[in-house]
Amino acid sequence: MSRAQPAGTPNGLLVVDKPAGITSADVVTRIRRALRMRRVGHTGTLDPMATGVLPICTGDATKLAGYLTADDKGYEAIFELGVETDTLDADGRVVSRREERAGEVGEAEVRAAMGEFVGEQWQVPPMYSAVKQGGTRLHELARAGQTVEREPRRVLVYEFDLRAFEAPASGRPRIRVSVAASKGTYVRSLARDLGDRLGCGAHVAALRRVRAGAFDESMAIPLDEVEPERAARALIAPADAVAHLPAVGVPPERLQAVASGRVLPFAALSAGAPPEGYLRLLTPAGRLVAIARARDGDVVYERVFPAAAQRAHAP
Repeated sequence: MSRAQPAGTPNGLLVVDKPAGITSADVVTRIRRALRMRRVGHTGTLDPMATGVLPICTGDATKLAGYLTADDKGYEAIFELGVETDTLDADGRVVSRREERAGEVGEAEVRAAMGEFVGEQWQVPPMYSAVKQGGTRLHELARAGQTVEREPRRVLVYEFDLRAFEAPASGRPRIRVSVAASKGTYVRSLARDLGDRLGCGAHVAALRRVRAGAFDESMAIPLDEVEPERAARALIAPADAVAHLPAVGVPPERLQAVASGRVLPFAALSAGAPPEGYLRLLTPAGRLVAIARARDGDVVYERVFPAAAQRAHAP
């Protein structure tokens, strides 16, 4: 995946390693200041206590956020058995203790229970989450002291593996797990449901996102190291950020028409059959000039990047 960007072109995707203790919005604010940019946005929140991969869009690439959030995620986490909290993680208030039962739980029982959570399932989102209900985010209701019934959501857990089982002579058992799941899956809810299945309750003691779609922690730079020169080297070009979409090259004589959003027949761009769904329209130099789709034989634009056409012949 290409990271090279022309000097002075702060448009692209930056994979940041988020530290614990701050919100995803705080990360955006700090990057705006560090890069002296106004147009910065994240592609999906991480809990304040969580660390790890947080893709950040800069400049014109903020238009791409909606095309990046549908990807699957990967996590590593520590669940502590025997204690439940109102936030389902270590930042919350303890609401239940079943430590005696937790002390009876063994590794084999944990493995068997975890296996029941692999595959498609209905999951109830946490009260402390950004999910909206009745136009209000659940965490706003929770902080106002309200608990409401939440609609379960269909999620898909691809992997839920036990990495370590720790049962100290004194203290509550902890399990280290890895999770690969679809968008919208809450690891905190997974901990809650596993704790209920084991009869002892559980909460997330630590959480790290190691992958968000095609972007993993090997690409991430620490937040405190984000500055213009380092960011320019790490920036992923817009065309590469959405590399999962089919690519169609735009002939040079059609670039200005595409950049201005002019309706064209798909045949004016390619002699082949139009791909299904969203597609990338690229300049001859491989820059992203638009995200579009083919409909009734015409090109329908979703997002257009006029500056790419202006740089079409740049090296």
